[in-house]
Amino acid sequence: MKIVSILNHVLGPVMRGPSSSHTAGAWHIGCMARSILGGTPQRATLAFDPAGSYAATYAEQGAERGFAMGLMGRALTDSSFFTALQDATAAGMQLEFQIRSLAGDNHPNTTELNLIAEDGTNLKLLTRSIGGGEIEVTRIDGRPVLFKGNAYESLVEMRPEQADQVAELLAADGALLDPPVRSKHQGAVILTARRKAALPESFEAELLAFDAQARLWQCTPVYFVHQGAPLFSSAAEMQACAEQHGRSLGRMALAYEAQLLGMSEAEVMAEMLRRYDIMESAVESGLDPKFTGLQLLPPCAGSVLQAEAEGRLSVRSLHTRAAARAMAVMHVDGAMGVVCAAPTGGAAGVIPGALLTLVEERGLTREQSALALLAAGGVGMILAIRGTFAAEVAGCQVEIGAAGAMAAAAVVDGVGGSAAQACNAAAIAFQNTMGLVCDLLHGIVEIPCHTRNAVAAANAFVNADLILGGYVNLIPLDETIDAVYAVGLTMPAELRCTSKGGLAICPSAKRLKF
Repeated sequence: MKIVSILNHVLGPVMRGPSSSHTAGAWHIGCMARSILGGTPQRATLAFDPAGSYAATYAEQGAERGFAMGLMGRALTDSSFFTALQDATAAGMQLEFQIRSLAGDNHPNTTELNLIAEDGTNLKLLTRSIGGGEIEVTRIDGRPVLFKGNAYESLVEMRPEQADQVAELLAADGALLDPPVRSKHQGAVILTARRKAALPESFEAELLAFDAQARLWQCTPVYFVHQGAPLFSSAAEMQACAEQHGRSLGRMALAYEAQLLGMSEAEVMAEMLRRYDIMESAVESGLDPKFTGLQLLPPCAGSVLQAEAEGRLSVRSLHTRAAARAMAVMHVDGAMGVVCAAPTGGAAGVIPGALLTLVEERGLTREQSALALLAAGGVGMILAIRGTFAAEVAGCQVEIGAAGAMAAAAVVDGVGGSAAQACNAAAIAFQNTMGLVCDLLHGIVEIPCHTRNAVAAANAFVNADLILGGYVNLIPLDETIDAVYAVGLTMPAELRCTSKGGLAICPSAKRLKF
């Protein structure tokens, strides 16, 4: 069963726009590659398959900068992101990107990395960015592996007769999170281990004492470490737990995250509020009349909000205010500013737009705001378990569509609705965006992403109010998510973040200059 953290994979990471699969995912891959290599490479060659999404969009969506920042060991949110490629060269790292066929049935965001360290050490990795900034390392120097960045991970190769002793050595200090996964590679045994702490400094010497030809690869985490067992893995289980304990969806998601990460509930709340503040800051920045940085669109969020305030629109409406705030975040995201993936960069405006408007309307406390975010995170966590956040795999329905469903749950939770009502609001939101394609113009997260974020934020209130007002949803959230994912898998590649179909190929779109 896939285990998903709300802070690690749903309402986060904190990142630079425009796309979490591209900037955050690439940065996580770069960080992990640097960790496995043991430092900044002297030479790094990164290859993308021509049939994948990265090949068409890696430059436009900032993936090349994300990789560079990670390989250099820099924070993604650092302002040097904009000069990362030049800085890499100045630091003595030769960075090259290639588009060529990659062997195997690959994810659209597969990357093959060939790295050379200063001492001549070679490292070859196969990785994939699977949505929302989440990544996987699937091969290390040809060895099959599954590193996810949510633990201290190690790969050990040894003679078969030494495998049991090495497994005992890995577990000797009590830091193992799971039993090591054992497999074979060219006559040798390989053990993959997940730990809550780094291996002791003495481990490698002890390993080589068992087997002088043994090999070891290690990687430090890029996320909070998963230290506990999840409380539930489906929406049905989540609702049942909430009903059993008399908790709201936000409270139930809080308990889930605290147990999974081995944190106190107060620590989880504090981190969630930090992310709420980042969302609020992005809204404020995007509403600034002097905002600049988009490539295709002129900024308009501030003028829309001002027009609503002055009564110059058809009606005064919280829906329009939510839409304007959602677009404000997308202004920041499109300009490669700092946002919180929610659940992705391309959908980062929906939840802030809806929640900040709800806070304004209902005077929510900071605690209520954090719990509403956690309710949204609970819905997103179920989607991540059962499906994906990657538009490259299942279209925009699992990005902006997912954000709209999550925001509907947040609205219900924020006004005191039950966990069942929050899940049903999320379900009907998903049902109304099923089949939504990803057809971004020129590979840039601006059109039609801005207006889709805006509409999803406004619709969050409609879907929440339908359920709160008595609409009976007959297709539960789990089944709805399964249907959404199945529909996404049937979409042609042209409609899944390749900019080769939909609005992206309209004559007017092709004529756009930027």
